Amino acid sequence: MDPVAFELGPFTVRWYGLLMSTAIALGTYLAYRQAERDRVNPEHILNLVLVTVPFALIGARIYYVIFRWDFYRQQPEEIIAIWHGGLAIHGALIAGTIAAYLYIRKNRLNFWQMADIVAPSIVLGQAIGRWGNFFNQEAYGYPTNLPWAMYIAGEYRHPTFLYESLWDLAVFVFLLWLRKRQGVYKGDIFLSYLGLYSLGRFIIEGFRTDSLMLGPLRMAQVISVVFIFVSAVILYRRHLLPSDKRNK
Repeated sequence: MDPVAFELGPFTVRWYGLLMSTAIALGTYLAYRQAERDRVNPEHILNLVLVTVPFALIGARIYYVIFRWDFYRQQPEEIIAIWHGGLAIHGALIAGTIAAYLYIRKNRLNFWQMADIVAPSIVLGQAIGRWGNFFNQEAYGYPTNLPWAMYIAGEYRHPTFLYESLWDLAVFVFLLWLRKRQGVYKGDIFLSYLGLYSLGRFIIEGFRTDSLMLGPLRMAQVISVVFIFVSAVILYRRHLLPSDKRNK
């Protein structure tokens, strides 16, 4: 599979970057429209994108490079070559959330409300972005003879990027359904995203051959367990609050 989508003179446009750009643009549009419906100034969405996307990309790359340091210390010129792949979503989520929180706090917005607005956009972007792994021939699983196996790296393998893309798409649909439900409090959508995405990632990660490792542990599974626990505890505790405090 050719990772290059097309060329314009001296410029090379790769599928990875094209898909990431599409994910950001579509996610921004959806969040902007939702902000209008929630009577939140949609300009804050544009500002959040400008603030969080650079930090998320940097965080995703730093996270990946740290856990692949044996390779990058031998080829330091590859550290900035994000067009070759190598962006860890957990690094993006951590760095992006910190940047978003600082912006939201500075502008005296409601964190949970803003998090709920952008959560479906985030997971939809992940569903789209995973296809960048397909074009880069990465994030695949162990060899298998299952009917849906894909021919990657010389063998038929679990298409784990496809598994995660489909899971993320299902989470996206669920969040849209949840948004329309009665009795949903601020924070429920974002926390549901965090828990459900992490559940799927924990399972799918077990099929991958290129996991970032922490000793004998797959780092993505470790982070996923933490996110599942944190989201479940916060959801539980917030629903125990008196009704007049749940949406603060």
